[in-house]
Amino acid sequence: MSEYQIHDVESAPADAKPLLEKSLKGFGMIPNLHGVMAEAPTLLEGYQVLHALAQKTSFSKQELTVVWQTINVEHQCHYCVPAHTMIANSMGVDEAITNALRDETPLPDEKLETLRDTTLLIVRNRGVVTDADLAPFFEAGFQRQNLLEIILILSQKVMSNYVNHLADTPVDAPFQPFDWSAKQPVNQ
Repeated sequence: MSEYQIHDVESAPADAKPLLEKSLKGFGMIPNLHGVMAEAPTLLEGYQVLHALAQKTSFSKQELTVVWQTINVEHQCHYCVPAHTMIANSMGVDEAITNALRDETPLPDEKLETLRDTTLLIVRNRGVVTDADLAPFFEAGFQRQNLLEIILILSQKVMSNYVNHLADTPVDAPFQPFDWSAKQPVNQ
């Protein structure tokens, strides 16, 4: 596979320049993922929009982290797991939650574990789930809105996880302290 360029504001296609400037303003840097996505400005724009919308869902910071990281770990994304570990830390998410997600061990809260289980069912079954599959989710107090919001977040994560697999995106220096690798890497 050919190497992907990590664009900056100068090298990016014209339509991606303002999007990278937005990344720089929001993150204080241009994450390598955004630099790779800049090759296709519409992809970067879609990703930024979905990221902003994910943060507007009805999920708490802990719940949002569970959905993000569950998908990242399931997709074995070497880039997004460390990035979302740093994001979770900056949002004040309990480290026990973050570590359990990264290590695929039980979460310290039953409702969050149910959220992880349901997210995995949706991802692994491509959205084909039964009423019986969803019963624990609704019994835990989640609503149909939450179920649909998982789909929104999954859409965002497919974009980033798949791009990172294609491009083997280098993990940015701020995320490197949170390095992560899958227990059983894909294709092995």
